[in-house]
Amino acid sequence: MPQITVDHPAHFSASFDRRGFALALHPIVVEIADARLAACKTRFRSTEDNVIGDDTDGPGVLAIEIALLAGRTDEVKKQLATAVAELAGKYAVGTPVAGHVSVEVRDLDASYSKA
Repeated sequence: MPQITVDHPAHFSASFDRRGFALALHPIVVEIADARLAACKTRFRSTEDNVIGDDTDGPGVLAIEIALLAGRTDEVKKQLATAVAELAGKYAVGTPVAGHVSVEVRDLDASYSKA
């Protein structure tokens, strides 16, 4: 916990500082969501095709999902989502993501387990 997934267009790979983003993101999750730094895990997935509306050659979508153990208020989740969206724009330099960054903060399912 927290389980963080970042989906980004393949053409962002050269200009999106993924490692820098994750290293800046983790302390924000700790501060806002009261998580442990050592527990923050971020994975990045490159997406091949992105379509926004009727634009097949558009900028692509940066979609971030943060899954936390249950117990955070909706206000905390919203504060975290807002902070993460703002941070993403700073690390996606040179990528046309304006208006196409989304962040969802949700509870992990009760079946969550780790080894």
